[in-house]
Amino acid sequence: MIKKFLYLEWKSFIRSASFSSNLALKILLGFLAVLYAFLLLMLGIGAFYGIKEMNLDPLHEVNTYLIYYFLIDLAIRLLLQKIPVMNIRPLLALPFKRHTIVNFSLGKTVLSVFNILHIFFFLPFTIVLLIEGYDIMNVIFWHLAMISLVYTNNFLNIILTNKDNIFAFFIGIVLIIAGLHYYHFFNITTYTAVFFDGLFHTKGLFLIPVFFLISLYYYTFNYLKNNLYLDAGLSPKHEIATTENLTWLNQFGTLGTFLKNDIKLIKRNKRSRTTVLMSFVFLFYGLLFFNSNSHQPEMMRILAGIFVSGGFMFTFGQFVPSWDSSYYQLMMSQNISYKNYLSSKWWLVVIATFISTILASFYLFYGWQVYLTIVVGAIYNIGVNSHLVLLSGAYTKTPIDLTMSKGAFGDKKAFNSSTMLITLPKLVLPILLYWLGTFLLNPNLGLVFVAVAGILGFALRDKVFTKIEKIYKTEKYKTIAAYKQKS
Repeated sequence: MIKKFLYLEWKSFIRSASFSSNLALKILLGFLAVLYAFLLLMLGIGAFYGIKEMNLDPLHEVNTYLIYYFLIDLAIRLLLQKIPVMNIRPLLALPFKRHTIVNFSLGKTVLSVFNILHIFFFLPFTIVLLIEGYDIMNVIFWHLAMISLVYTNNFLNIILTNKDNIFAFFIGIVLIIAGLHYYHFFNITTYTAVFFDGLFHTKGLFLIPVFFLISLYYYTFNYLKNNLYLDAGLSPKHEIATTENLTWLNQFGTLGTFLKNDIKLIKRNKRSRTTVLMSFVFLFYGLLFFNSNSHQPEMMRILAGIFVSGGFMFTFGQFVPSWDSSYYQLMMSQNISYKNYLSSKWWLVVIATFISTILASFYLFYGWQVYLTIVVGAIYNIGVNSHLVLLSGAYTKTPIDLTMSKGAFGDKKAFNSSTMLITLPKLVLPILLYWLGTFLLNPNLGLVFVAVAGILGFALRDKVFTKIEKIYKTEKYKTIAAYKQKS
């Protein structure tokens, strides 16, 4: 039975409309995975001896910061690791046992690269501990506890992803803990280090994470199994219906019609509302760079300014036109101008950037120079990055099902590795311009260079839109084919 599932997964993979277009990206991601595995391997071997040279106990120092290691790992999983998706409904009409389908889906996560990469750190570090004469049984039990915690994060990712309220609560708790530690109000490692040290020194304590992992797997299994029905999720909740005409947008003609559609989409769907919430979190990104205790390079300040003002642009804007994937074919069958369609998306991200810049005025607490950096970042976002976001949308063929909340077998995340890789070129140019101005004279000249680039981009908006429109027309049928994919 498992062999049959593997066969079906392979056929689904190679027959996907996005297979050929994403093949190069998958190869690049594979190369990055090998690179990170090598770095973790070197860290696992060198961490012990590097810490020992500082006359510290290597195991205790590693245990001290394991809490952040696992919290960061869980945060990365929530942002990047996708829930295993299967085309469930055809299988339920066949003589397959439900527990077999669920076990296979959960088994796919066990072999995820997000789990395997941790082995390249913990395994060599464990071997070094054995070579250096640490108690064999204690080392083995400690290693089992670490692997159990890694896979605990794996299943926590599934549970938290399907419960938006818990996810938001988790992100808030992590930010509060990290902030208190960063500003020296409360150091959580003082208490967590005792537990992680106990996993090595106390007999039987390693069974706690092992039993917790088993219990979590059992809970996740039952959660997915209980939702594994043909009609699961098909019966919507009955709520009071409300209508919004937004007639004040009618004065903008076709542009206003598209804007009304986007505003309603954001307000009525859980997926888009969560994305807007994540963009709001970007407002506080600058706290890591602009406070007096920050030791970040000067070049990173302009990067902070871009993120603070462009949170909505990099979260919502990255998935244009994927937000309209459920009715994209209908739109393309109508007499709709691509230019008007793209203009509405452009105005939406520009208005959001302007609002973010106003909300970020609390950075004036750090001085006018800091807020000026944010304003310059906003100018660059409006003049350059807004165009690059729309351009990348022509090649980002990820369908979004707005009728589906984050279900057990149907989650697609707002953030993924493809989006992050496409984002990188948008950040390199402003850093180079800022560095050039700083090198020639001072940081103020660097800000001028970045602002001028944004102004030039805005001035060339019509010509750029013409080029982007042609690309969208070229990719039109490939995009429609990709949006037809069911899994």
